[in-house]
Amino acid sequence: MGMAVGGPGSGPRADINMTPLIDVLLVLLIIFMVITPLTPKGLETLVPQPPPKDRPPPPPEQDRTVVIIINKDKSIMLNTEPIDEARLGDRLEQVFKTRAERVVFVKGDPDLEFRDVARAIDIAKGAGIDKVGLMTPKIEAGE
Repeated sequence: MGMAVGGPGSGPRADINMTPLIDVLLVLLIIFMVITPLTPKGLETLVPQPPPKDRPPPPPEQDRTVVIIINKDKSIMLNTEPIDEARLGDRLEQVFKTRAERVVFVKGDPDLEFRDVARAIDIAKGAGIDKVGLMTPKIEAGE
């Protein structure tokens, strides 16, 4: 706090020195400008959309959705085909060899740890899948 004394007709006056406050403000502004682009970004995923209520779902032979299902005992299924983790990447490459749209959904048991689901996502990304979506019980029920 500074104090000015002097001048004709005026007595002592107390003023706040604003220069240090502005310096602190500018430093904080620069810090936030530098940190903002470095904020962590989550995993980009897709969420399957339920079919419209006025149209029936496609027949199973036309349904081209690929779902990796991870059960509570950590066994893996590709749609309805049981498969072990070591063969999952090769099988995904075979399935998507002739498809232009490379989308797969991962459905994990709610009691699993996320690392088991993340391992399946990593295998899918390693097999060249462009987009990986996550299925939850709420999405599956069509809510």
